Amino acid sequence: MSDKQFFGHPRGLATLFFTEMWERFSYYGGRAILILYMPAAIAEGGLGMTVVKAAAVYGLYTAGVYLLALPGGWIADRLVGQRSAVFMGGTLIAAGNFSLASPGLPMFYLGLTLIILGTGMLKPNVSAIVGDLYPEGGARRDAGFSIFYMGINVGAFVAPLICGYLGENVNWHLGFAAAGIGMVLGLIQYRLGYGYLKDAGLYHDEARATRPDAVRKGMMGVGMVVAIAVVIMLLSRAGVMTVTIEGAARATGVIILAIAIVFFGSVLLFGGLDDTEKKRVVVIFLLFVGAALFWAGFEQAGSSMNLFAKELTNRNVLGWEVPASWLQSVNPLFIIVLAPVFGWLWVFLNNRELEPPLPVKFGAGLVLLGAGFFVMAWGATYTVEGQLVSPGWLVSTYFLHTCGELSLSPVGLSSITKLSPKRYVGQMMGTWFMGAALGNLVAGLVAGLFETLPLPTLFSRVAFTVVIAGLFFVLFYRPIRNMMGGVR
Repeated sequence: MSDKQFFGHPRGLATLFFTEMWERFSYYGGRAILILYMPAAIAEGGLGMTVVKAAAVYGLYTAGVYLLALPGGWIADRLVGQRSAVFMGGTLIAAGNFSLASPGLPMFYLGLTLIILGTGMLKPNVSAIVGDLYPEGGARRDAGFSIFYMGINVGAFVAPLICGYLGENVNWHLGFAAAGIGMVLGLIQYRLGYGYLKDAGLYHDEARATRPDAVRKGMMGVGMVVAIAVVIMLLSRAGVMTVTIEGAARATGVIILAIAIVFFGSVLLFGGLDDTEKKRVVVIFLLFVGAALFWAGFEQAGSSMNLFAKELTNRNVLGWEVPASWLQSVNPLFIIVLAPVFGWLWVFLNNRELEPPLPVKFGAGLVLLGAGFFVMAWGATYTVEGQLVSPGWLVSTYFLHTCGELSLSPVGLSSITKLSPKRYVGQMMGTWFMGAALGNLVAGLVAGLFETLPLPTLFSRVAFTVVIAGLFFVLFYRPIRNMMGGVR
């Protein structure tokens, strides 16, 4: 059965395609209603949180999903193997969604925690198994990843339509339950497709030999985190310090940034790098900052722009009000349609020696993101005294943001693998996840200003910030390219 093919690729790719599709269905289905559920009145089945607190929780949650990818990869490599890590992660995700489907604040926070832990286990490792299906590497492997990523966007497109409708129109908890059922379906087909994966993702003998040491280090890490949490709780109860969700979110952002600066500084000063490698690491740091700013804007799709869709957008179609969360399907739909177009465009320009250099593509992504926020700022000027505006403002913004994502994200991810010193590739890839985590956290905090800052001002500030960052990459592309030392 392992010799069967999936569109000319190993049959195991189908198993991983549908696993990732259902996992993304679960994640984006829950995310589509999360920021709407938390501030909803208790009488309406919500949690009755303020928008500021809800946005902080949202930011911590989405940041945690990316941060936990680092220890999730470590656990797979050192303790259980990627294949088992994916199944364990999916199980935690399903349990988390079913916890969200249960009433009560404790179950809510438990659910978010389980999803963070589960996604950290599943997300990096399912991609690693895809790579293992192609030991020969090459163009066929790239094509396999292209098919695999299509599964991500199919799941992200369908999820808000189902979970959003159930959550907003029937019952919030039913929306989260649907996300959990999706993950269960993904786990079932993943387990049934084990045979098609051959040896991909199995726990290796060389890792087994170091397992006792890895277990000790893992327990020490967990112990340190628990100890810190206990100390903070005791200090809070004693009145020495006041801990709030909003304060925790801001502190987490500072910690992530500090860790990144210390890491890059230590690699530059004590990493034993030559001059070319040092310059490339500086470029990676610039990409880290740019990526954090990009995701800080882009990921507001699920927070501030989701609130905009709920409260200030006219969603009436033929007498029926379209769920606000359905607009969350616009971006993945644009990705599905535009990804082949951008792929063709880069090849077309390259064949004519007109393809923009990496810093220009990266900068263009930020500028396009900013252009989208200028559209939002313009549209927000018509929402005076709660007036509703056309969904065309959001759709136009999502179009520009998708073009920005397709210009920046694949280029940034690929460039880090090329620029990283060989002995630091894994850790440098980790900085990309840290940039995404920091950006998601900031996106949540910015959304907390939705009710206190005039929306044209809020969206304009975001737009100016990311456009200035994008112009930096475009205007200084020559010195940045020179620092890349021949990498393209």
